[in-house]
Amino acid sequence: MARITLDHVVDMDYPAVAELLEGFIRRAVAESGRRGVVVGVSGGVDSATTLALAAEALGPNRVLALIMPDPRVTPERDVEDAKRLARQFGVDYRIIDISKMVDAVVSALPTAGRVAVGNVRARLRMVLLYLFANEEDLIVLGTGDRSEFLIGYFTKYGDGAADIYPISVLYKSQVRRLALELGVPKDVAFKPSAPRLWPGHEAERELGLSYEQIDLALFALFDLGMSLEEAARETGLGIEVVRRVWDMHVRSRHKRACFEAPDLRDVRRLWRGYATLRRS
Repeated sequence: MARITLDHVVDMDYPAVAELLEGFIRRAVAESGRRGVVVGVSGGVDSATTLALAAEALGPNRVLALIMPDPRVTPERDVEDAKRLARQFGVDYRIIDISKMVDAVVSALPTAGRVAVGNVRARLRMVLLYLFANEEDLIVLGTGDRSEFLIGYFTKYGDGAADIYPISVLYKSQVRRLALELGVPKDVAFKPSAPRLWPGHEAERELGLSYEQIDLALFALFDLGMSLEEAARETGLGIEVVRRVWDMHVRSRHKRACFEAPDLRDVRRLWRGYATLRRS
């Protein structure tokens, strides 16, 4: 029998977690000197939870929600859910159809593949978020969770670009429970994760694993510090599942680095002017 289960992952003091993350948002906005925040709202659990935290932390009048569908890949239900969430939490929202922008970019390379075009959608959404942030004196709230961060399941310089990431310390399974604590409707809190970067795009189908499996493996590896073999045995997931999660983490390392650069210490060894002043 497995010694470590998903119950251990989701067993948290969610009211206290909400208070902690709301305080983080308030401090970040205060330190930035900006008026408030802008959030991209997709109708899914991550952006819903981030929106709810922001509205509670700052007050609805300091939060702007952008809903940015491409009708060719975004179901109408997602747009309706996003609008419902913005109304529920009392925030101002704008709906911007990005389809013409996508076409304008892709026209530079009409043969671009499905994944490349999907990433254009994610990056254009971030361009719009920063456009509104600049014009309306806001900072951009990232909506990625810890599960996606650790396995690299995000678009670099797309949804992986923001000013702060309030829920990046929580696994997907934890975010779903926090969402309920914050009043997010259950049908949104437990809606299957779907980036919608191309038609029919759903996260677990693309990953080939459930978030429950991913979260349990990550918990054992990163929070409990277990080896692959220990994690497989203690969770009952099996070595192939744990190894697959670990491989996703390793392959996506470049996404989590702010930027890759040579070691400055090596450069300083070749820097005569620096060495002269250090010796004097």
